[in-house]
Amino acid sequence: MKLTLYSDYCLRVLLFLGMKDGELATIKEIAERYDISRNHLMKVVYELNRMGYIETLRGKNGGMRLLRQPADINVGELIRRTENDFALVECLGADNECRITAACRLRHVFREALDAFLEVLDRFTLADLLEPEAKLRPLIGLPLPRPSA
Repeated sequence: MKLTLYSDYCLRVLLFLGMKDGELATIKEIAERYDISRNHLMKVVYELNRMGYIETLRGKNGGMRLLRQPADINVGELIRRTENDFALVECLGADNECRITAACRLRHVFREALDAFLEVLDRFTLADLLEPEAKLRPLIGLPLPRPSA
């Protein structure tokens, strides 16, 4: 299975905002740091806002930030909400016309594999993905956080 760019970009936006620690970020900033299309990010940001993962603020000093804590953003839930087709093979889809479906075990094998895939994603949150933050930040041009006193 390959996730869509849409899901990939959703994860990247959330990771970036998670590293901003509540500071506002802009679509332009995220697009430049990841070297991805601003147009694609506009749709992603709109949907992440609509789904309640981020908040957006309009205006000259506007931007976006996480609406939830990273530990409250489940990766499996996000993927279920951003992917629209989990039919790994025709027989898992709504428009199945395979002649051997009634006797074929492949459908059950792929269903079990998909369930296992999602079960693994359910074990992780955005906070888990931010764990190597000191390694992630320099890769996208963010400064390391200052040590707390």
